Amino acid sequence: MTLENLPGWRHVYSGKVRDLYVPDHLPTDAEPERMLVVASDRVSAFDHVLEPGIDGKGELLTTLSLWWFDRLAGGDGGRRIPNHLAADHVLGADDDATSLIPDAVAGRAMVVKALDMQPIECVVRGYLTGSGWEEYRTDGTVCGIALPAGLANGDRLPEPIFTPAFKAPLGEHDENISYERTVEIVGADRAAELRALSLEIYGRAAATAEEHGLILADTKFEFGLDAAGTMTLADEVLTPDSSRYWDAEAWRTGSTPAERMASFDKQIVRDWLAAAWDKQGEPPALPADIVARTAARYRELLDRLAR
Repeated sequence: MTLENLPGWRHVYSGKVRDLYVPDHLPTDAEPERMLVVASDRVSAFDHVLEPGIDGKGELLTTLSLWWFDRLAGGDGGRRIPNHLAADHVLGADDDATSLIPDAVAGRAMVVKALDMQPIECVVRGYLTGSGWEEYRTDGTVCGIALPAGLANGDRLPEPIFTPAFKAPLGEHDENISYERTVEIVGADRAAELRALSLEIYGRAAATAEEHGLILADTKFEFGLDAAGTMTLADEVLTPDSSRYWDAEAWRTGSTPAERMASFDKQIVRDWLAAAWDKQGEPPALPADIVARTAARYRELLDRLAR
């Protein structure tokens, strides 16, 4: 459900999972300096928004994104990666701090700087799985990148690879593209910057996940330029909606792909939907047990990472 009216904010856009607001006093033709991003409980798979949502998911995604933004801003000992977070409080006449986040969305909203978003979805893969595995079985490549022969589903890649996609409008499928096509879209310097940043963030996050007994198999990032032209990490980051996390011990000891890739993301939803739906027409409603199991895995991931 989208909350069309929030105190101080005007709804302007809804994506598959997040809703976007601008200050309600802003003229309709003016560019905002800050925005409110609200993570809903909606869940999507195969480019469809499914029903029902996952109860509490928006708050879990926001909490985990904020945790990762803090780590990547130097909390992990690495260099600071600029992010889109803005102050979420203002001082009143009596120096009392007033929250800019309405009570109705507290815990699942972020106040962010408005950015010139890049049209590239920056995917990094460290392990062979999903659509990458399907392509590899047929062509020995992932997104056109040649890989060594003999890899199995769930295997670690020789090194992480950057496999960008062109972001599609709501309801359409994101298009995997080559690095060369990325250069054509955003220019050589910007493409190189997006690739380098994505690989750096993945490497740091994968190391952090490993410390908590987890594998970060793959993930996707979104970036935008701020007013000064600085490439800035935006949207959500390293959540179960944008990443595949596996249990490291299960990956080492599992005898089947399902055991090796014990997932902390929405793979439960993907697997059920792939078996229950022929991808024609509208997808079926999610059963209650699938919703409950997915919610439990989301919570477990947050508990393991942020404890």
